[in-house]
Amino acid sequence: MPDKKQKIFEELKLLTTERRNPRTRRIDLASTTEILELMNDEDRGVAEVVRSAIPSIARAVDLVVGSFKKGGRLVYVGAGTSGRLGVIDAAECPPTFGASPDMVIGIISGGRETVFLSREGVEDDTSAAEQDMVTHQISPKDTVLGITASRRTPYVMIALETARRLGAKTVFLTCNEPIDFQVDVQISAVVGPEAIAGSTRLKAATAQKMILNMISTASMVRVGKVYENLMVDLKPASEKLIERAKGIIMMLTGADYDEAARLFDESGRNVKVSIVMAKLGVEREQAEKRLEEADGFLARALGER
Repeated sequence: MPDKKQKIFEELKLLTTERRNPRTRRIDLASTTEILELMNDEDRGVAEVVRSAIPSIARAVDLVVGSFKKGGRLVYVGAGTSGRLGVIDAAECPPTFGASPDMVIGIISGGRETVFLSREGVEDDTSAAEQDMVTHQISPKDTVLGITASRRTPYVMIALETARRLGAKTVFLTCNEPIDFQVDVQISAVVGPEAIAGSTRLKAATAQKMILNMISTASMVRVGKVYENLMVDLKPASEKLIERAKGIIMMLTGADYDEAARLFDESGRNVKVSIVMAKLGVEREQAEKRLEEADGFLARALGER
């Protein structure tokens, strides 16, 4: 009977992401331009692989939207590069969509410090995975999305098992072939061998980032954080975002710059409220009430649907 180390070795042999790529076997002898062209050639197929996974991605979005509507969260869980991608996507949701910081969160094995500095062995810490789910008070309201290129990362697997036991909806995102694993949705984006064998921060990470972008963005659209294709719920936390907010108000109401700035200030620096005030000719309190009655959907508040 093989020991634990040999078992891991045998598991790795079966992974597409661990195989050698015949198209890049001479990359070590290539010029700088040739190296970049080889890498770019590999990247070109990633979008098509992601597109083929849309049916599964859509089911994941529906779970996340269900969680949001119940006051729950989207919780990303990962190790290494996969964990960092979850943390990045979660961090972008508040400024982009005006979401509460605890609406989408990213949990990485080893904790915050491993976002910046890799630590060996933390991806194998299954007791930490279980404890992290308990510490973050995972509940039936939440959707927990585990990210692992290899489909075998112990931290992620145990985190998802624990989350499921705690009643949460679970999604498993991998860049290898599907496996028999008890989750609500499994997303497999099989991008093939990497330009450098086993370096899943390349194509696999690109596919993961695209899918996380799709899940968080589509979910936010579905709960009213976007009007037409504009981020009307953005949080004006920087000079750039303040000016973007004014630009959106100008675009949707026909106001000039000074009028948009006035509306923005009088609305409490809220783009949606500004637009309702301008389009319906109401005061801030009435605009806020209409938006509340429309569950935050600007089109509904304006009577467009």
